[in-house]
Amino acid sequence: MPAYRILALYQFVALPDHAALCERLRGLCEQAGLCGTLLLAAEGINGTVAGSESGTQALLDALAADGRFTALNLKQSWADSAPFHRLKVRSKAEIVTMGRPEVDPAALNGTRLNAEQWNALLDEPDVVLIDTRNDYEVAVGRFPGALDPGTRRFRDFPDFVARELDPQTQPRIAMYCTGGIRCEKASHYLLRQGFEEVYHLDGGILQYLEDVPAAQNRWQGECFVFDGRVSVDAQLRPGVYSQCHSCRHPLGPQDREHPDYSAGECCAHCVDRATPERRARLAERERQVRLAAERGEAHIGRKDR
Repeated sequence: MPAYRILALYQFVALPDHAALCERLRGLCEQAGLCGTLLLAAEGINGTVAGSESGTQALLDALAADGRFTALNLKQSWADSAPFHRLKVRSKAEIVTMGRPEVDPAALNGTRLNAEQWNALLDEPDVVLIDTRNDYEVAVGRFPGALDPGTRRFRDFPDFVARELDPQTQPRIAMYCTGGIRCEKASHYLLRQGFEEVYHLDGGILQYLEDVPAAQNRWQGECFVFDGRVSVDAQLRPGVYSQCHSCRHPLGPQDREHPDYSAGECCAHCVDRATPERRARLAERERQVRLAAERGEAHIGRKDR
């Protein structure tokens, strides 16, 4: 059994005491030896953490004992090496930032579809398929025919809707994201904008890849994930992508062959912004990370997205 259990979880649920709950969960995660990120807000909880089986179970037991997390959206996977090297447990205004305080997914949401229902919907000609993820995620993999909003952050999504979508001519919308959380907010927003039918892939791409038979898999490419794996393939195994240490953009094999790529320093996406001073700092950091890895240690300066 791999050494690290990874929990990806979220739930939209009223948490008026989220600041106090944040402090309690931080203490629990520290004691359990977990790493990763856990975000709490008045609207709910969201995060991905990793640790031993007993340590991650301690967190799940604490959430279950709270009594409010009965509809927790939870996915688990395993890794041989640590996907994170730091712990961040924070109280925030939103667990996924759209910047629209009127959006309340716990009160109003679109129709969730499982993998089989999703595939059937993709074959219907009057459905507009939208990828709600950011542009660097879309570049790693996508469903064929999906609209790419071209966003760099989720709070740009409402601008895309206003600019490109019309509820009068496009009443049926289908959306997907990595784990489902962004689609819950996006579907609420679209319903409030007057779109009649709004569907989203329940559990996101990761749940789809877990559930869909290989012969029926419509996904193309890999799926970007926000941990040390960077991407996973159709079998949810670590993919071929790495990440630029300078700009954090995902890099495939062709990106790493590009003449502007320098390991640990810059890539074709950020070479124009890479000053000699910054490249020197990053080169030294890359050297220290490499030396730490050779000693079997986690470099304290390493950053995980």
